[in-house]
Amino acid sequence: MKITAIETIVGAIVIFIAVSFFYFAYTMPSVKSINGYNVSATFNKVSGLVNGAEVRLSGIKIGSVSSQNLDLETYDAVVLMEISEDIRIPEDSSAKISSQGLLGTNYIEIEPGGSYTMLADGETIELTQGSVDIMELLGKAVFGAAK
Repeated sequence: MKITAIETIVGAIVIFIAVSFFYFAYTMPSVKSINGYNVSATFNKVSGLVNGAEVRLSGIKIGSVSSQNLDLETYDAVVLMEISEDIRIPEDSSAKISSQGLLGTNYIEIEPGGSYTMLADGETIELTQGSVDIMELLGKAVFGAAK
């Protein structure tokens, strides 16, 4: 079995494309530093939220989740978000964990308030709504209707 020049060239092109794809995927992670200020929020449930998840305001990415910790006194999840320095968030804003469709990734949606006082670095968003477990809702709908 002879290897022709065309097979060698096609193989080299395929390997080049595969290496380029892996390089692009490795250098473009979803966890990026956003040069901004930190804001925290406490949620009762953060199922499916990961570090690096987007923080959005009106559907536009304004930051990312930088860490998640457990409050050992209340057993709530404390999420630290890094917000872009050019975006100011009113202090009476709310934050909720949303999902991109039925099987999409979770992100934090900020609903701006009406206050003229803006959150500063290290402050906390007080009004929060945790994640909704889709499987739990489906189970209640299916088995709850049978009762």
